[in-house]
Amino acid sequence: MRRSHHALKPNSFVEDKDTGELKRPHHVDLKTGMYKGRQILTPKED
Repeated sequence: MRRSHHALKPNSFVEDKDTGELKRPHHVDLKTGMYKGRQILTPKED
């Protein structure tokens, strides 16, 4: 009963405004390298 707050919750995803793909909130999009509208990482080239 004491540890009832330790239960795992499902991951939440939001739809990206630009690409329309699902991504985790408050995380860098690894495909585009964008975070909060700013370029943080250089995008990976396929």
